[in-house]
Amino acid sequence: MSDIWERSFNMILVVLITAVLWMIFGAVNALIFCSGALLWMVFHHVRHLVALERWLQVSDHTPASIPAGSGAWDDVFAHLARYVRQHSQSQEQLSLALERMQKITSAMPDGIVILDETDRIEWCNPVAEQHLGINLSLDAGQQITYLVRQIPFVEYLAARKYSNPLILKQTRQQGIIVSLQLVPYGYKQKLLISRDITRFEKIETMRRDFIANVSHELRTPLTVVGGFLETLSADEPVSVDFNKRALALMTQQTTRMQRLVEDLLVLSRLENEQNKVNDKPVDVASLLQSALQDAESLSAGRHHIRLNVATRDQLSGSEEELRSAFGNLISNAIRYTPDGGEISINWEKKDGQGLFSVQDSGIGIESQHIPRLTERFYRVDSSRSRETGGTGLGLAIVKHVLNRHDARLEIISKVGKGSCFNIWFSAKRLITSDSDE
Repeated sequence: MSDIWERSFNMILVVLITAVLWMIFGAVNALIFCSGALLWMVFHHVRHLVALERWLQVSDHTPASIPAGSGAWDDVFAHLARYVRQHSQSQEQLSLALERMQKITSAMPDGIVILDETDRIEWCNPVAEQHLGINLSLDAGQQITYLVRQIPFVEYLAARKYSNPLILKQTRQQGIIVSLQLVPYGYKQKLLISRDITRFEKIETMRRDFIANVSHELRTPLTVVGGFLETLSADEPVSVDFNKRALALMTQQTTRMQRLVEDLLVLSRLENEQNKVNDKPVDVASLLQSALQDAESLSAGRHHIRLNVATRDQLSGSEEELRSAFGNLISNAIRYTPDGGEISINWEKKDGQGLFSVQDSGIGIESQHIPRLTERFYRVDSSRSRETGGTGLGLAIVKHVLNRHDARLEIISKVGKGSCFNIWFSAKRLITSDSDE
């Protein structure tokens, strides 16, 4: 039997019964029965329609909340329950997929902002909130240009030429440089991808400064050597005194260039992440005795240098690198301490850590220069540094050596009173001597 005949069975039955009653009891009784049956059927359908309307008005449409039905309505509600169940399963799968996508985008190192066709914020991940200084819970639905107001970004958005990223150096999140790129997708929607390139910009700045500084450092010695060679190569005779002076100056400048190249090679080796520290026990006391001899040779009796070794503890690390770090600090103290000054070299154990220090009575350093002393080629007084033979790389080498040995540098200085350079080695780097136990 087809669905139409199945749904019409009750009405056909009423018509047949009415016809039989008509023939037996007459027209009046038959019509009364037919009217009553039809009224009951109408009431039956109205009751189920009201139940369906009430269910539609409820916000939580679950299969369990679907009203019970009878007759033809039982099948209708059963189909509706099946549809709601399938819809709930699809909705749950979509919610899980959306949740996974949000977790994935939240874990990405780049910021992502979803914009609609009018450039309003639909969604963003936490990284984008950090990069652009926005808050999704407060700023959803806002125009992106209300929050990122820099003129270059507004022009970039209006130009609709998104092939190249935009570098933004001033955002609401101060101190970072971000790269922004828009990617159209879907129906007039856009992805705004932000990337923190502060580190890369600093590296690029360091690269430019490095090239400029190396070129500057090499230019003067090469000019001196080239000038004397040109003079000596001329046909005109020169005096013996001039020859001696020229050779002395060329030797001095060549030594300076050689020292610069050697320091650059040391820095390159220290910065190579694949060049791991070959940890071995280092006898610090013996190392400092050797450093003291080098210091006395460099000073040539112009300073009072003393060595104080308060512990026989050794260090785990590279003897060559530690020698370089200690030697740079000691040689700096000699260069920047006037004749007759005092220099103290110390090795002790303090608060469970190893402490190496170099203290001098030199010219001292102004406080604003101290944070930048370990930068390459940074000099407080360029002319004085060159006169003393410094390359401007010594403290940069010290910084890299300390990073590789889990140590930190502390600088205490006062102008006219001298300086103290402390190196603190962590307890795990100390090898306790039996004589100290």
